[in-house]
Amino acid sequence: MNTMIYPTTNFNAIEQLVVTRGEGVYVYDNTGKRYLEGMAGLWCTALGYGNEEVIACATEQMRTLTFAHMFGGKTHPAAMELADRLAAMVPVEDAHVFFGSSGSDANDTQIKLIRYWAEATGQPQRHKIIARDKGYHGVTVASASLTGLPANHTHFQLPFDALGILRTGSPHYYREALPGETEDEFAQRRARELEELILAEGPDTIAAFIAEPVNGAGGVIVPPENYFKYIQQITDKYGVMLWSDEVICGFGRLGKDFGATALGMRPQMMSMAKALSSAYIPVSAAVIPGSMYEALVEPVGKVGVFGHGYTYSGHPVGCAVASKVLEIYERERLFDHADNVGGYLQQELAGLADHALVGEVRGMGLIGAIELVANKKDKTVFANNSVAAYCQSQCEDQGLILRALGGNTMAICPPLIITAEQVDELVSKLGVALDRTLDYVAREGLGR
Repeated sequence: MNTMIYPTTNFNAIEQLVVTRGEGVYVYDNTGKRYLEGMAGLWCTALGYGNEEVIACATEQMRTLTFAHMFGGKTHPAAMELADRLAAMVPVEDAHVFFGSSGSDANDTQIKLIRYWAEATGQPQRHKIIARDKGYHGVTVASASLTGLPANHTHFQLPFDALGILRTGSPHYYREALPGETEDEFAQRRARELEELILAEGPDTIAAFIAEPVNGAGGVIVPPENYFKYIQQITDKYGVMLWSDEVICGFGRLGKDFGATALGMRPQMMSMAKALSSAYIPVSAAVIPGSMYEALVEPVGKVGVFGHGYTYSGHPVGCAVASKVLEIYERERLFDHADNVGGYLQQELAGLADHALVGEVRGMGLIGAIELVANKKDKTVFANNSVAAYCQSQCEDQGLILRALGGNTMAICPPLIITAEQVDELVSKLGVALDRTLDYVAREGLGR
């Protein structure tokens, strides 16, 4: 279909898989073949496919109120209910919530809120944001500037300097530790580097430090145990807001309500989307503390309007669905389920660590990754980026959808409703795909 511009796709390899329907943790292609959806779509279909309770909720809301905007003081019950529910859930003091449609626009909104807050509090210079290498925060001009992945920067001419986006190192111990450095020493070094950057720029110019609790698209990077403890000591010391990007980690992915809870973070700001509605309807939320909101009230009054908002901010169907999804999470104790089955998933994935292609197995809860290497001893990456792509194709050949990231990592992120038996299916098929990929590497002479 040459008329469509496909997102995050090689334009020379479009329409590789045509998905036509889904049920539970499985999707089906246009030939009727079944696949275990081992990526929950794009890290998002937490309840799997075809949940009739969610479908009924969306249908009823469409009958009641198909659309209502929230400009000029207008509101509606679905948005108010969801805002109150989220504010009561998040570990942010006196939380206030702004709604959008995607994780990208939630982070874009946060950047604007930071800049408005800086002006409103008489410190306009305090708008810089520190992001990390290998972080993923979206693809709008602003959120892509926060993102720390080369493919999301190349050719786009992003305005990093104009937006005040600074970069510090990732928490990837396996790839970035110094020789002989322990995980704790590595975490302390990353915190020192953050402090050095803050001091070099001037603490009074830094507003926030943004981080995913566990990096997603950057390779499913689980930080060392004390990483956020040391990071937060630095952000607290200089009055820098800790901004948790919960778009992937929020709502049970790490076996807790939020990634921040699972990693011991105390964020002042949070962004969320994806599992907020289990991806049944696009909806996102940007959360800020009450102190930040209160600082905006007077200047907004002087201007006469808060000059930011989307047509679909607080869309009634999206908000109703999100509230229903949160109700299901709580009623079915799905965060606990994700913790329990996630432990089993991590155990079974760890069993693949001895495979000749596997350099590192990492993960937490119901998210994981396997990094493929040409040489296990020295962690040499493959010169040819086709290896992970080939492994992905072999997974799909057996009826398993995983995602190749960065040319050398296989990401795993099944729906939260997955069972232990389905975990066995996932890991078994991945093991076969790894064996086939090893044969491919040997056959093609790719760096071994």
